[in-house]
Amino acid sequence: MNLSLVRFAAGRFRNRGSGDMEDIVQVGTIGLIKAIDRFDLSREVEFTSFAVPYIVGEIKRFFRDTSWAVHVPRRLQELRVDLAKSKESLSAELDREPTVQELAEHLGIEESEVTEGIVAANGYTAGSLDMPTDSAESWKLTAGGRTFADVLGEPDPAMESVENLHALAPLLCELGERDRLIIDMRFGQEMTQAQIGEQLGISQMHVSRLLSRILSTLRSGMLTED
Repeated sequence: MNLSLVRFAAGRFRNRGSGDMEDIVQVGTIGLIKAIDRFDLSREVEFTSFAVPYIVGEIKRFFRDTSWAVHVPRRLQELRVDLAKSKESLSAELDREPTVQELAEHLGIEESEVTEGIVAANGYTAGSLDMPTDSAESWKLTAGGRTFADVLGEPDPAMESVENLHALAPLLCELGERDRLIIDMRFGQEMTQAQIGEQLGISQMHVSRLLSRILSTLRSGMLTED
C-alpha cells in the first residue's frame, strides 16, 4: 500500500550515479518496513510524514556505505560533507579558498580533524592508473602521452646500499689501522689480494685469511645493528 512512498523518495536519488533504481527502491523498502514497525497510532502523526524520513535515511545510508572507493569511518564520511558545505560558504564569503584554520574555526573543530577529513575525502573516488596525468590532454594517450602509472615512484635499489654504508661507517672506525688499510685497498682501490700481499709484505693466502676475518667481524656488527 505504501510502496509509492518508496518510489517517490527513490526518485530523488535517480542521478546519484551509484546503484540502479531497483537497488534504491529495495533499500528504501527496508526503511519503509522499519517505519511500519515503529509507527505508533497514539502519536496522532500521519504515517506518510513518519515514514518518509525512515525511507530517505535508509537510502542515504546505502549511498554513504557504497559510494566510497575506499572505506573510511562514517565520522569522516560525514565530515567530508560538512567540509564541502563550509568550503563553498567560505569561498563565497572570502572570494578565495579557505585555509585549514578557517575551516576549523567555521566548523568548531580542531585543525587536525579538518586535515584528516580532507585526506579521507580522497577516498571518495578512485581513478585508473591508465588515466592521463593531465585530463585536458587525454587525447595524447594514443600518441604516447604520460599516464599516472608512468609517473608513480618505485623503490630505489640504491637506497639499501646507502643505509648499509651509514651502518657500516662506525664499524670501520672500530677496526685496527692495518685492517682498515686492507679494506681500503681491496674495495676502495680495487686491488687484488696478490697486490695487497705484495704491498704489505705478506702472502696472498695471509691476505685472504685477514679479509675473511675482517668481513666476518663487519658482517656480525651489521647484523647486531639490525
